Amino acid sequence: MSTEKKTTKTRTVRIYFMGKAYDVPQGLTIMKALEYIGYRFIRGIGCRGGFCGACAVAYRLAGEYKLRTGLACQTTVEDGMYITLLPYSPMEKPRYNLEEMRGEAGYILKIFPEIARCVSCNSCTKACPQELEVMDAIQAILRNDIKRAADLIFDCISCGLCSLRCPAEIRHVYVFQLVRRLAGKYLLPKAKHLEERIKEIESGKFDAEIEKLMKASIDELKKLYMERDIEKA
Repeated sequence: MSTEKKTTKTRTVRIYFMGKAYDVPQGLTIMKALEYIGYRFIRGIGCRGGFCGACAVAYRLAGEYKLRTGLACQTTVEDGMYITLLPYSPMEKPRYNLEEMRGEAGYILKIFPEIARCVSCNSCTKACPQELEVMDAIQAILRNDIKRAADLIFDCISCGLCSLRCPAEIRHVYVFQLVRRLAGKYLLPKAKHLEERIKEIESGKFDAEIEKLMKASIDELKKLYMERDIEKA
């Protein structure tokens, strides 16, 4: 009696990268598909989980003129997809001193005057891979509601895709960094327990324990991690 070995053929889709066509397995993310065809990521890669914003991409689907954006580690390949990597959004990084500022819109607008040019087109929100209300955050800044703006963009991963689509040329990445810093320093309640812990660390209370951990082996660290006390939610 003979037995036949069954084989399952992997379904593929055709993608285009740097103008060249490749057939890749269906269901892969763009990042995995590019690695499948032999590309090695040196830049434009980070957490691989959609949290760091390092792997921004622009792409068009077959038969569409619309230019779409996303993260390479989260966006699944489709048949006929044309892809280009956007690992960094070029924009000038400002310098400022938080000690000379307050949690008010005037300080933000002085550094980022382009915010006043916002036309509420919502292109930034549509481009956000985190589906954050980016435009609403900009408008909140203009209303001097800095805490509201900080809440809206709390999960921003600084990929820069919103800025690439913005006709007002707003540098959202750096605007939102400043907004979060001002809110944390001037608008949110102080964490007394954190201040106390910092004082304990500076006093050397945990020096011996830290030194012990630094000298521990990998196996010892894994054991400590697995046996750690976890606070109940």
